[in-house]
Amino acid sequence: MIRIYDYHLDENGFRVRLLLSMLGLSFETVAVDKAPGREQEKPHMLALNPTGTLPILEDGDVRLFGTAAIFVYLVRAHAPDSPWLPATPADFGRVQQWLGFSGRELKHAVDAREAALFTSEGASETDLKAARKAFRIMEDHMTLRQMEGSNWFVGDHPSLADLSLLPSFALSRDCGIDHDEYPALRRWLRRFRSLPGFITMPGVPDYH
Repeated sequence: MIRIYDYHLDENGFRVRLLLSMLGLSFETVAVDKAPGREQEKPHMLALNPTGTLPILEDGDVRLFGTAAIFVYLVRAHAPDSPWLPATPADFGRVQQWLGFSGRELKHAVDAREAALFTSEGASETDLKAARKAFRIMEDHMTLRQMEGSNWFVGDHPSLADLSLLPSFALSRDCGIDHDEYPALRRWLRRFRSLPGFITMPGVPDYH
């Protein structure tokens, strides 16, 4: 049985739960309190992941942390022939490029949302500005892709690039970012929501 140690409102946890669902894999969730100084930083959790971050994946004798590492493992181990991780070197590289973008540029969106939800100060203008800049890069890319007749960030099928990018945009209204500024991303999110196995979480909009 696949097990994920997770906090139910955590964006990266949603990424992993979403991939597991879309791959049709059964899994169980171990709820972990993500607040600073709470359960995720206690010795029994640090024994699973010394960085103190979530989520953590266990699959038999395999234990992994880091969303990108979990993504690549799950596809290679359980769906090696699926388009989630393209086989062609160029598209494989492009997916890795967007996975890196998700972990770097979109970190500001993650931080802004968490500050808006869980602190009295709310999201900082620095994080909000950087998040909007990242979404503008995504919007421009998807606008060009749609003009070329493609619906996804890489290749002709949804891939780990789409799955890694989507939660930050989908949940960004939690920190006050208006999705009307990003029509191409709205259409992309609507298409992704219609895929088999899609699951949602609080904060993900239901566009009609």
